[in-house]
Amino acid sequence: MIIRDKPNVFRLFFVLKGSIVPTIAPQILFTALLGLLVYFGHLYAPTYLPPLTVTPFILFGVTLSIFLGFRNSASYERWWEARKLWGQLIIDTRSLARQVKTYTWVKDTKSSVSLTEITSKDLECKAHQTRFVQLAICFSHALRHHLRGTDYNDDVHRFLSCDDLEQINKVRHKPNFILNLMGEELQQMLQKEFIGEISARNLEERLTSLSTILAACERIHNTPLPFAYNLLLHRTAYIYCFCLPFGLVTSLGIMTPFVTAIIAYTFFGLDALGEELEDPFGTSAHDLALTTMSRNIEINLLETLNEENLPEPVKPNGYYHI
Repeated sequence: MIIRDKPNVFRLFFVLKGSIVPTIAPQILFTALLGLLVYFGHLYAPTYLPPLTVTPFILFGVTLSIFLGFRNSASYERWWEARKLWGQLIIDTRSLARQVKTYTWVKDTKSSVSLTEITSKDLECKAHQTRFVQLAICFSHALRHHLRGTDYNDDVHRFLSCDDLEQINKVRHKPNFILNLMGEELQQMLQKEFIGEISARNLEERLTSLSTILAACERIHNTPLPFAYNLLLHRTAYIYCFCLPFGLVTSLGIMTPFVTAIIAYTFFGLDALGEELEDPFGTSAHDLALTTMSRNIEINLLETLNEENLPEPVKPNGYYHI
């Protein structure tokens, strides 16, 4: 995801990082070259060119703009919904960590409390509390890998026990497996009376919210816009931009390649940008910064546990947040 200051009017035309231009540069160059060839053809062999005017391209361009606008609105709506879901994930994981620490009473084993006053039950309750929060961290990392199709590396494995690792390697849906582990952990705390029934019900509601977020993210990821609709827009944009020089050359002359390139930048750019925003969970420059958000969740929840050795926040590569 690109996050940068808005460039001033002088730099506006020269900014490439974060722009869609590098992606569509071949199409723009090809249409400009085609416009140049059409100009020379009109100059030296006008009888071989089809006698077109700009009028049908105006009508065609308006229609194409409307369809591209609808498609980009749908793509941005998917992108924004995904961002809201991950915002809710941040809220729920922070709330889980705070609630489990508040609702489960245990002596602080790192404070000045005498070791004789710390019972085995305190230590066991502290272990359940820590494991529950670590599983919440694990879930955020697992959800990211699940949506991106990447390897479940140490981000997930370092928060799991040996038995958990053995089981998670056998299951197909790892984020759901981690939610089940959190449910089992909550059940054990309730059975051992480390937490009350009302408090456990509140935590269960948060777990249900995490499950809802998981399903909603999968809905966005697994249900792209209809292929036939995208194919129609791709074909129409290419046909329009490749035929455009034949309609402009009569009135524009040598300016045909320049004007054609500008119009191609607009239509190809809208088409490419809508396609990138359609799946907001990837690793392209315009997708959501899931790695940064999941690392922030990890830092926030470890601070709730009063951990001292915290991981460093993910640093952006230039303006690119992964």
